[in-house]
Amino acid sequence: MNAKRLYIAVAACAVVAHIGALWNGFAMDDLYIIVWNPLVHSADGLWRAFVTPYWPPDMGGKLYRPLAVASYTLDGLVDDAPWFHAMNLLWHAGAAVAVAALARRWAGTTTALVAGLIFAVHPVHVEAIANVIGRAELMGAVGACLAVYAAVVRQSIGWSALALAVGLLSKENAAVAPGLIVWAWALGFGRPPRQRMLAFVGSWLAIAAVYVALRGTILQPYARLHDVAPVFVGQSPLAVRLTAVATLADVLRLLAFPLTLRVDYSPAERTIVTSLLDGRFLLGLAALALWAGLLVGAWRHGRKVEAFGLGWIAIAFLPVANLLFPVGILLAERTLYLPSVGLALAAGAALARLPATRLRAVVGVLVLAGGIRSALRVPVWHDDGAVTLSILEDSPESYRGPARMGALYQSRGDAGRALESFRIAARTFDRDAATYVAGADAAYTLGRPALADSLLTRAEQICYHCSGLYRTQALAARARGDSAVADSLLKRAR
Repeated sequence: MNAKRLYIAVAACAVVAHIGALWNGFAMDDLYIIVWNPLVHSADGLWRAFVTPYWPPDMGGKLYRPLAVASYTLDGLVDDAPWFHAMNLLWHAGAAVAVAALARRWAGTTTALVAGLIFAVHPVHVEAIANVIGRAELMGAVGACLAVYAAVVRQSIGWSALALAVGLLSKENAAVAPGLIVWAWALGFGRPPRQRMLAFVGSWLAIAAVYVALRGTILQPYARLHDVAPVFVGQSPLAVRLTAVATLADVLRLLAFPLTLRVDYSPAERTIVTSLLDGRFLLGLAALALWAGLLVGAWRHGRKVEAFGLGWIAIAFLPVANLLFPVGILLAERTLYLPSVGLALAAGAALARLPATRLRAVVGVLVLAGGIRSALRVPVWHDDGAVTLSILEDSPESYRGPARMGALYQSRGDAGRALESFRIAARTFDRDAATYVAGADAAYTLGRPALADSLLTRAEQICYHCSGLYRTQALAARARGDSAVADSLLKRAR
């Protein structure tokens, strides 16, 4: 199979497995970042995206992903949900082709086809593809893959720097690209002379300096305390790391056997780990040991592509692993999009050693099973209602199920049932300030300002700086036509 046919096959599988996304609407954060964001629905948003936070300023201004927002603005010129999703499909197809191209340069056509197909249909990618804002993951991954390809295969400082910049301006996790390049050099892939290595490092430092300065300037007016996952609120650094290690068992399961997928991994579906003897910590430690064993085995047997893929998983996942520092989520399937490139490369190289007949059978089963699982998962992201039902069914112990149900009731004008749902969510887990702010929204709607004030007081005891949450909830209130409630929340925010 020549390269062109290989890439067409990989791209086609990537699109076909997720084609159902074209019938999806907008769900969850799509509403805040796309549907209710004036920037996305104005032509000048194409350049204003570069001087504006990712989250709208009215919502507290968080993160800096201008290329992702600019891409939504381009889609907004069409203003049609299927078009937004079609663009996600194209970005995913591009990422799958980039994976195949990396494998082809290092291990040949067979490995490239297997790696590309595995990546194209992997079910853990559905969240990033079928939810429009997942595009930031797709764009960041494409940028990182192209940065590695340009540096290691082409040894081009300029093209690698450009790809890295594109990735960084799409999503922060593209910052792992230099680490991936150094890991490739350590294994002997495309290692340049020392002087050229230093030139690469210089380009990375220059990009980092410009990016940090630009990001800091844009986000400084919206400075806020660092967000952490609700499960980590009030917990010790040790408990955070123990819980992070325990989560590695989920990471292994999702990468190797993604049959069970979840929108949400929140308390009490996933709770804090405080003991070294906790079974969840030991299971996570076993997953870490398995990964290390596979990496050492691949290294010792000279299976460089497998070793590179296994190392890629760790390097790409580390920034969101809560091991170096706590982040805003415990685990989200979308964050495994870039790490799964490593899985595809390692699996492709390992399977390519099978006899041809067995290889075709194994890969056929994997692609068929992955494609079917992905296709069946895509409708979960159809709209807010479908996502909420999924949380209630897949994560019945999670407080986010009733919390999102409360938001749905509120959007439909049933504030009484909304308030009760928020109470259920708070009883399940009482350390997420957003639950109390949403409950205050319902209380204001019901004409109970004293209850609303008490709920907001409780929220402030948890987050200490809740203005972003107030503005987010005010935006939801205004979107459903309740300006009085929105004004009350904004007044409290000030």
